[in-house]
Amino acid sequence: MTISARERLILAAERLMAEKGPSVSLRDIAIAAEQRNNSAVQYHFDTRDGLIRAVVDYRIEMLEPRRRALLAEYFGSTVSSAESGNPVHGLLEVLTLPMFELGPRFGATHYARFHEQVRANRAVSDVTNLGDERRSSILAIMRGLDKALAPLPPQLRERRLRSLPTVLFSLLADHERAVEDGRTAADDPIAVAELLDMANGLLRAPVSAGQRVRSDLSV
Repeated sequence: MTISARERLILAAERLMAEKGPSVSLRDIAIAAEQRNNSAVQYHFDTRDGLIRAVVDYRIEMLEPRRRALLAEYFGSTVSSAESGNPVHGLLEVLTLPMFELGPRFGATHYARFHEQVRANRAVSDVTNLGDERRSSILAIMRGLDKALAPLPPQLRERRLRSLPTVLFSLLADHERAVEDGRTAADDPIAVAELLDMANGLLRAPVSAGQRVRSDLSV
């Protein structure tokens, strides 16, 4: 199937930024995308930030339908993780499983590493992104996690939820590297289960007495 010049640039940027960082030359991206015009990135995306946002939006279009379907299944289930006493694990599965499926379903091999590199960019980190209808499932998941973690001190709950994307994408990036090196399969169920257990542990780790006191004092 023939893909457009714009999509070639998106895929080239995803791979090169994953491998070399977000400051990789726009000229190198254009060359990797087989574009003769060195200003192709500026023509299609205006700026480097515009290109980064385009990569994220490109993958969100693949992730969001699957997450919405999993959310509907999760909330429609008669025996859900919420009823078993751990809604956190169920919501993390809805959030994360589509990321594992990007490789087998869409041939994506670098997105987690790309995200790991650009996570501080406003195209990724700006909280207003959650208000975007294209990311409605993420907002629903984060609200569900916030509710599920209500027993935690508010400041501590906020810190753990804020650190979740960093931890998830670092773990997913490690998984991509393991797949690339042939150490595991892209859809290895053990790798999925281990990542979910680690993320669940991050959010539900016991609170030490000293940490609880510090959190209470900072409210």
